[in-house]
Amino acid sequence: MGEELSYSLAFMAGILGSGHCVGMCGSLVSACFVRMGEAGKGILPVMAYHGARVSIYVLVGLLAATLGLALVSTGIIGKVQGILQIVAGLVVIALGLDILGWLPRRLPLIGMPMRSFGKYYFAASAKGPVRGAALAGLMNGLMPCALTLAVAVKASTAPDIWQGGMLMLAFGLGTLPSMLFVSLVLAKLGAKARGWLLKGAAVVVIALGAATLMQGLRFFMVMKNLANW
Repeated sequence: MGEELSYSLAFMAGILGSGHCVGMCGSLVSACFVRMGEAGKGILPVMAYHGARVSIYVLVGLLAATLGLALVSTGIIGKVQGILQIVAGLVVIALGLDILGWLPRRLPLIGMPMRSFGKYYFAASAKGPVRGAALAGLMNGLMPCALTLAVAVKASTAPDIWQGGMLMLAFGLGTLPSMLFVSLVLAKLGAKARGWLLKGAAVVVIALGAATLMQGLRFFMVMKNLANW
């Protein structure tokens, strides 16, 4: 039940982050396919682009879950897992607050520097409609993004590696509607509307972090009581 709730929240974070996706990535996606000309108008380039982009999210989830399990295995499993969930919950909450602009200083984001990103991203579109779209999608998945990082941190607390990948897959699928129709509907949204959607996504991220924090606190206390029994 807990994992199903996490998947739903991750998916909702992707859906509500649509305005952010459009504002941050919409022009890049449009420019990528415009540069491909007629060859980029088929279904295969679109599938290649977004398939590669979401695949990066899944890979990040798998790696995050692997790292989390590796950390758990280095100590007393129960307590370490509880501590990891508590830390992850606090980090996710902080990222949500950062998205809302409620922190005194912005948090640093992990990802490819934007200057390098622009250079290689547009060079990828020259490598053919399918291969070029796939390479551009991979680069898109590596863009610094607080929403992606927040869900990835949550994925580090997954009980199994594949569940970390599934969590990031749920988030990636949530971003698909806006990214697929970026040039048709959502691209017409004004900055104010995109801002409200991003705030909604931030609230979901904070809820995801709070749920992780409470789960970690409960798990830690149970294991502590068992150790003292």
